[in-house]
Amino acid sequence: MQIIRHRAFARAGLIGNPSDGYGGKAISFTFQEFGANVVMYPWDQVEVIWSEQDRNRFDSLDDLIDDVTLNGYYGGVRLVKATIKRFVEYCREHDYTLHDQPFSVRYDTTIPRGVGLSGSSAIVVATLRCLLEYYSIELPRDLQSSLVRSVENDELGIACGYQDRVAQVYEGLVYMDFGQMRPTNGLEVGRYEDLDPTLLQGVYIAYDLSRAKTSASVHGPLRTRVSDDADLAATIAEIARLVDKARLALDEHDADGLHRLLNRNFDLRCKLYPIQSGYLAMIQTARGVGASAKFAGSGGAIIGTIRDDAMYVALCQAMTSASADWHVIRPTVATAN
Repeated sequence: MQIIRHRAFARAGLIGNPSDGYGGKAISFTFQEFGANVVMYPWDQVEVIWSEQDRNRFDSLDDLIDDVTLNGYYGGVRLVKATIKRFVEYCREHDYTLHDQPFSVRYDTTIPRGVGLSGSSAIVVATLRCLLEYYSIELPRDLQSSLVRSVENDELGIACGYQDRVAQVYEGLVYMDFGQMRPTNGLEVGRYEDLDPTLLQGVYIAYDLSRAKTSASVHGPLRTRVSDDADLAATIAEIARLVDKARLALDEHDADGLHRLLNRNFDLRCKLYPIQSGYLAMIQTARGVGASAKFAGSGGAIIGTIRDDAMYVALCQAMTSASADWHVIRPTVATAN
């Protein structure tokens, strides 16, 4: 029996977010500590198997409420089903031939949900990879990224940009320019470049499991406001301009310069909307030990740089002392296979 397995890693936005949703730029990377796994194999029917995130039995009312808060009302199965539907439609629109052998598919994920590490899009990316292999279809990485976005944005109505999907499809450390999107095979794609992952040194990620929420709750309202506010649009543009400076800092191993740019990214983001007190406390705690700090995504996780091992120890101590829900890791960049 042909058994296909694919994994998509968690993503952290190093710099540029949230300008990626507004024709801006970003540098992001995937990391090995968390990922979504999808398994697919021939079956007598098309079967989508539920995972723990799709459960319908709960120990109590509070257990149900906690599950819905973290995973939404439909868990991850909706992501798998939407990916299959969009994939089939895209193939038929562009004359890709699909054989008629049904399959069974299941997923699992270790990515903390709702903290801005792209857990949802990882499930979509891993599912798409399985479908491409199962049907022996080759699709360029830039088109894969945009197809993943169309699953979430168009099929499921999840407000999202391109950044997460590009980083997770390309893997490693990726530079992205969304300033001149171009139509390609029915999808919009930007300019994406693989960067040397060894340039990324002294990076940490911290996340708060108690404040999980969907990224759409941030991006949806902001998108409406930016379109009507010139000052907000100017702030978005300024955030985008930090990206090329950060790329130069990486190339020149300018740790101090990168430190300042990451902090500036967050300070500018504060002009876009009020920052929740819990998120701000994480930023302030990290900066209090001398680390740089900004959001890794839409909120719930932060990313920054540290000077040395001693600062990392101090950061971990400060974070765990502040909250039992705060966790800190030193991520290992997950590069493309």
